[in-house]
Amino acid sequence: MIIWDMPLVVCLILLVWNPLAAQVTRPKDVRELAKSGSNAIPQLAALLKNPDLEVRIEAVKAIVDIGTQRSLDPLIEATGDADAEIQMRAADGLVNFYLPGYVRSGLAGKFQRAGKVVRAKFTDTNDQVIDPFVQVRPEVITALGKLARGGISMDSRANAARAVGILRGQAAIPDLLEAMKTKNDAILYESLIAIQKIRDRSAGPNIRYLLRDLDERVQIAALETTGILQNKEALPDLVNALNRAHTPKVRRAALSAIAMIPDESSRTLFIRYLSDKDDALRGAAAEGFARLKSVADRPVIQKAYDEEGKASPRLSMAFALVSLGAVEVSEFSPLQLLVNTLNSKARQGEALGLLIELARDAKIRAALYPMLATGTRDEKIYLARVLAACGDAESVASLEKVSRDLDAEVAQEGLRALKSLRARL
Repeated sequence: MIIWDMPLVVCLILLVWNPLAAQVTRPKDVRELAKSGSNAIPQLAALLKNPDLEVRIEAVKAIVDIGTQRSLDPLIEATGDADAEIQMRAADGLVNFYLPGYVRSGLAGKFQRAGKVVRAKFTDTNDQVIDPFVQVRPEVITALGKLARGGISMDSRANAARAVGILRGQAAIPDLLEAMKTKNDAILYESLIAIQKIRDRSAGPNIRYLLRDLDERVQIAALETTGILQNKEALPDLVNALNRAHTPKVRRAALSAIAMIPDESSRTLFIRYLSDKDDALRGAAAEGFARLKSVADRPVIQKAYDEEGKASPRLSMAFALVSLGAVEVSEFSPLQLLVNTLNSKARQGEALGLLIELARDAKIRAALYPMLATGTRDEKIYLARVLAACGDAESVASLEKVSRDLDAEVAQEGLRALKSLRARL
């Protein structure tokens, strides 16, 4: 009778089952294996269970770089690894599949390892989000939500919360709220920004306590999120934050949030701050008047608009005038100013947000269609984005014309806008 040595038997089985993976013992072996591209995914996935941390790190990096549909399941599995760097790389890889270039953009976490401690350096820029027509697998959102509330480190949890927001992971809202039961500022901030991007109003009451947070960045994010979600019940808290603000940034965020929630009780605040020396507060007050929708306020806004010398608050006053009925298009009209500002690299984003809100009105959309047809390159690109966000069935014809523009970038933006619009219709 032959007596087999058990470790030898195990090795033989592994060699038969997966000979390539069994031969990999060093990080450079993983890099060599990865040269086979997507065909190497099964072997790389097997290496995610390797006891050698460096091998697992190289394996997850390789799977992210390959970035095909077959990469998703291994990356979902890697979010459950016991190492923070692997969790973060897996989360970034999942985002990268739906938002190509994310891993290389410099906006994801930058990893620094000191022994077993891994830290990520997050940038303040967190405005990325996938297009509405991009469909994310539910399992991806489930994995990222689980990671946000229970990752191995605070940084891996914060990184996952950022990923949830970029992928518009509404199903992970309960996970984000659970993740926010912490004192860690990074997790709180990233979760708040994610909730802003997802825009699920049901989350509003659950963040009310953060309007008094001692960390300024978290408090400002909570104020902004409350405004975006239009949580009317939090208006007293917003007014309290405005009155007790110790810094201009908090004061501006509080008034801007109040201005996003139309309520007649706020009128006295808007009157007071419309003539404030702070540019941002004047602009926020004007936007508050815009959303109250009282035509009787138009002469007051017109006077402030005519006297305003700063670009940003004047843009907000133009927004208010258009909102209150000044929809005519002429050389010096408020609507023309908003569209002209789409050509300004410094203020394109500001004008875009205001126009998106205005264009929810069918009359204003109708005024924009001719401007889209005859506009400059930047005007066509940004007006296409406006219609992608708030257009209706009548907007399709205008976007189809943009999609056939002779400028390749304009045409590409037109096609993208059409996809986004049709995903909503």
